[in-house]
Amino acid sequence: MNQTQFSPDAVERILPHRFPFLFVDKITEFVPGQRIVALKHFSVNDEVAQGNPPGLALIPTGVILELVTQVGAVLVLERPEMAGKIAMILHIPSARIIKPIEAGDTVRVEAEVLKMKAQFGELRGSILRDGELVAEGQMRFGIADAADVLPTRPGS
Repeated sequence: MNQTQFSPDAVERILPHRFPFLFVDKITEFVPGQRIVALKHFSVNDEVAQGNPPGLALIPTGVILELVTQVGAVLVLERPEMAGKIAMILHIPSARIIKPIEAGDTVRVEAEVLKMKAQFGELRGSILRDGELVAEGQMRFGIADAADVLPTRPGS
């Protein structure tokens, strides 16, 4: 799959997430089975930036981890044989937030496959803002049939 095929619709075909919990804005680089780079702009109007004390619009750590997870899932699940599958975090052996991400920031998310087997794998991810590392970590994930894990939605 080349970059031009990663429209928002293509990302939605790969990931089960939808607004406001779909965080992948744009895929900018892609090496199948190896590496992916994406961009995410956190608007001051994003729901994830709401609920902070006045004047403090920090993006929650859980959202930051989920962003890396979603970008990594696109990398792992884009292959035709993965249709109907989802990736689930099994373990996060390391993660660190070096500097906070705030509403208004645009970040670059990089993920690479460290290990990949039929139903399990490991990714390394990092987030950069203006070329500076602000978060990084590794995660282990499992692959499952979406029909076995996700609830059936009316009309789907």
